[in-house]
Amino acid sequence: MELSAESLREKLQRDLEAEHVEVEDTTPNRCASSFRVLVVSAKFEGKPLLQRHRLVNPCLAEELLHIRAFEQKTLTPEHWAREQQK
Repeated sequence: MELSAESLREKLQRDLEAEHVEVEDTTPNRCASSFRVLVVSAKFEGKPLLQRHRLVNPCLAEELLHIRAFEQKTLTPEHWAREQQK
């Protein structure tokens, strides 16, 4: 299995119909075992944080078996627009 920031980004964007996805390999030597993601999706509307994460985790279930650290930030398009104005 190929683990890369790009492959994770594509999968999240496709499965969550995301408007915006950022994926950063945070492993010191970029060996693809630690990632930080930002996902902006209308699918998160009206859902608390835990439910948002429960939407993300199944999308990457196979990949998460090989990832040691995974940090995620999940925003609705409205929240993302507000953050962009800061």
